Amino acid sequence: MRTVHDESGQRYLLLKRSGESSLVRDPRTGDETYLENDRLHLAEGESPLETTARRISPATRRILTAVPNERALGLLVELHERGPLAVRELLSAYDLCESDLHGYLAEFRAAGLVEECRVAGERGYDLTATATDGLEPLVGDFGQ
Repeated sequence: MRTVHDESGQRYLLLKRSGESSLVRDPRTGDETYLENDRLHLAEGESPLETTARRISPATRRILTAVPNERALGLLVELHERGPLAVRELLSAYDLCESDLHGYLAEFRAAGLVEECRVAGERGYDLTATATDGLEPLVGDFGQ
């Protein structure tokens, strides 16, 4: 399998090539179609698995690549459910030591998932719009 693109830059996964046309899959929708070979060009430097990952929204991919473990994911979910939280609240409510908490928050800030804010006059953190968008399909109506 290879990554190809058409003249507009749209990326596809090349599934099967014949004399005049090729069977390709749109990584965003999963739809398969035949396109003329002269419309397709090899996409240099992009793995077919990276192309396949594009089916997941950019915001959710950012969550998936930034979160190192379930505790960190839980921290994002708590910020999603409870809104902005003061650092003091985060330290007292959860089983995170200060260095772990600040490590996760630093990684999430670098990934554009959280931002510093004021909560009841104290330093705190809230999710960015990217994090909220990325978490929505993950938390959805689970268990409902």
